[in-house]
Amino acid sequence: MNPLEHQIHYPLGDALPPEGSAIEVAPGVKWIRMGLPFALDHINLWLLRDRQPDVGGTMVEGWTVVDCCIDSPGTRAQWEQVFASSLEGLPILRVIVTHMHPDHIGLAHWLCERWNVHLWISATDYQVARTAVYDRNGFGGEAGADFYMLHGMQDEAFLQHVRGRASYFPTLVPALPPRFRRLMDGDTIEIGGRSWQCISGYGHAPEHIALYSEELSALLSGDMVLPRISTNVSVHASEPESNPLRLFLTSLLRYLVLPPDTLVLPSHGKPFQGLHERIHQLQDHHRDRLDEILAAAQQGSLSAFDVLPIMFKRKLDAHQMTFAMGEALAHLHWLWLDGQLQRVLDAGGVHRFQLAPCS
Repeated sequence: MNPLEHQIHYPLGDALPPEGSAIEVAPGVKWIRMGLPFALDHINLWLLRDRQPDVGGTMVEGWTVVDCCIDSPGTRAQWEQVFASSLEGLPILRVIVTHMHPDHIGLAHWLCERWNVHLWISATDYQVARTAVYDRNGFGGEAGADFYMLHGMQDEAFLQHVRGRASYFPTLVPALPPRFRRLMDGDTIEIGGRSWQCISGYGHAPEHIALYSEELSALLSGDMVLPRISTNVSVHASEPESNPLRLFLTSLLRYLVLPPDTLVLPSHGKPFQGLHERIHQLQDHHRDRLDEILAAAQQGSLSAFDVLPIMFKRKLDAHQMTFAMGEALAHLHWLWLDGQLQRVLDAGGVHRFQLAPCS
């Protein structure tokens, strides 16, 4: 446990759901944990006890699923185990996806088709996911490699990795449900007789939706608030002059209106209490990184590639490097768009950021 973790509380201790099964973490809320083939090696998924009218108006008991995992034979097999062990003989009635990243939306098409139910998601994330699935050059590829080179990356092995990722998203998300129901900030969804409020968040995904139940004092936080790691916040080639870090940190402030002892049910890590403290930790973490970059800029101009060893002390593989480059740019863009740095194109065609002249 790192020092910051002592300031938050894990009410379930070290308990984890068995593979292919679920454990109850609050009345009518079950926790599933599935493996991922990445450095971030798991995702938390949730079953909410529900009841919905069928086409004839008769109320049917069942479950709402929140998030799905990637599409792979292994995850499908784990879901089959969950169906057998944790649904109590009841059907899935609805699938909610917090945002469009593959570990959250990958199996939505399979779950919705299998149970003949609708997908609920923000419209922005649904449409961006469609681009990623059906436009095979929507992410990565030559455009991605050119973007990283523009920001100082010269490692040919990494650039070849990026060029080969043009069709990466569809390997994890091969299809989407053809229709969806839109979730928007401020919406209230009734799930099993309880009201869950939609809270939109930005910076990590286009339009992330978290869900809060006042009755349970529980927050399904998705990737917006995680207990052990800081959510990735990146600038991408498709929106090359964005300011996602400002969007993300501003979004976090919205959770401060919730009770401090809210039970946070995150997509990665363990359920915890200490929401306000964790938000302050995340704000401090990013402001420390901004200060480090400003201090380095005192010595000369910086590309995003130059910022990597300032922000990341560990060795990064190619997959992690894509996130790291995006995150480095997110911090540089905060300082650039705030007027503390200025951006110039050097003789080698690389964007560099230097201290802005005093006004």
